[in-house]
Amino acid sequence: FMEITWYGLSCFRLTERKHATVVTDPYNGKLGLPGLKLKADVVTVSHDAPGHNYAEGVSGTQHTLIGPGEYEIGNVFITGIVTRSTTRINHNVIYLFDYDGLKIAHLGDLDKVPAQTEIEALEEVNVLLLPVGGGNSLNAAQASELVSLLEPNLVVPMHYQLPGLKLELEGVDRFLKEMGVTDPTQEDSLKISLTNLPEETETIILTPKI
Repeated sequence: FMEITWYGLSCFRLTERKHATVVTDPYNGKLGLPGLKLKADVVTVSHDAPGHNYAEGVSGTQHTLIGPGEYEIGNVFITGIVTRSTTRINHNVIYLFDYDGLKIAHLGDLDKVPAQTEIEALEEVNVLLLPVGGGNSLNAAQASELVSLLEPNLVVPMHYQLPGLKLELEGVDRFLKEMGVTDPTQEDSLKISLTNLPEETETIILTPKI
């Protein structure tokens, strides 16, 4: 199986035996969350902002991906897809990670529901790492709309308010309300394989490792 661990904001670590370890969107220590102490083979950066681009905070890295393209690193297929931003100069990059057919999409700082052409690559996503807290990225209603378009097996909300975080974001409750989830599953980390995915979309709240 593979394991997904959340470190707050948009930072996750994806690990599986005999595959490259990936860290997404590492943040610097100035946002109110403790500094990261992570190791990984690959770092992905969705866009150039302090909450997402602190690759120096991750040790052991061999590849830092900052743009669109197709990559195969350590048995992981990674596709970077640019989404145009409505407000920012820096466009956002969605990363699709394919671990032997298990597909995880990290939407970065996506700030609007993407066009159908941008979204086609995401139509068979098993796990959607989804910004829900507003600010510069999707708010609860937009995030919920995207889930119904993509119908992933699992949704993991990210980029929402946490204790100590110095960003203006909404909490996760608003998204859960939009989704009609009253009793979300909470996990320390997500351990998944292609054989244990739910058929109906399920929302998992990860406890941040901070």
